[in-house]
Amino acid sequence: MKRREVLAAGGAAWALSWLGAHELLGKSKVRRKLLFFTKSAGFEHPACRREGDALSHIERVITELAAQHGFDVECTKDGRVFDSDLDAYDAYFFYTTGDLTQPGTDRQPPMSARGKERLLAAVAGGKGFLGSHCASDTFHSPGPAREEQSERDPYIAMLGGEFISHGPQQVARQVVASADFPGLRGLGEAFEINDEWYSLKNFPDDLHVILVQDTQGMNGKDYQRPPYPATWARRHEQGRVFYTSMGHREDVWTNPTFQQILLGALAWAFGDVEFDPKPNIKEVTPGAHVMPPA
Repeated sequence: MKRREVLAAGGAAWALSWLGAHELLGKSKVRRKLLFFTKSAGFEHPACRREGDALSHIERVITELAAQHGFDVECTKDGRVFDSDLDAYDAYFFYTTGDLTQPGTDRQPPMSARGKERLLAAVAGGKGFLGSHCASDTFHSPGPAREEQSERDPYIAMLGGEFISHGPQQVARQVVASADFPGLRGLGEAFEINDEWYSLKNFPDDLHVILVQDTQGMNGKDYQRPPYPATWARRHEQGRVFYTSMGHREDVWTNPTFQQILLGALAWAFGDVEFDPKPNIKEVTPGAHVMPPA
């Protein structure tokens, strides 16, 4: 399919896809609650930066989506929330950087070591987890950045991938590898979007790849590698985990395609729609473990 045809197909199907995502979220008889956590212990992305007590751009977007689609959301940068009642939430959504057990860049209260353990246990016990963009630039595994690690940080092992580096912001092609995943209906074979694209590593064998980063023609040595997973889902014991590398730019958060994918992922993470994320990483991204050049 040619580039223009890809974009046209995505635009033509958007209204149906959005309706489908809304219907998915409306299936639950229980009003769901999402914890949106945006602490920056490392680099603080402008999209999640607050001015005084006002919510950041992405917090406002999530709050608006919650109001439109019938779920509740609590936005916080305070890591002490993970020492409270985690059963109050149906899913947790991270847009974070660095070692969250440290005050770090934004000087917000850190997560305790016990709080990190409690989060991972809650996900393993059946809660949903979503991560966008810099959620993979959080709790790094020890070892060289451009090598894969056999011993991975427990958070990274739960998430299913880890940030290496990124090149310049650019329009890049996302190939749809799992058209049946909630929220992917109508997006066609591929779509293009302008964002800051992460080069990623430390993928487990049980990854269900939803979108593939098409690296052909991309600008920067970070992408001099075979196509690799860019958006995925996996089961972490009883929990549902979703991650997308999209989300650096503020305009991505108001992009209909991104919101459609996010709403579908929320419905799945909440447990309101069933989908079996069978491993497909070896079939759709056989070169996923090839590292970019140093």
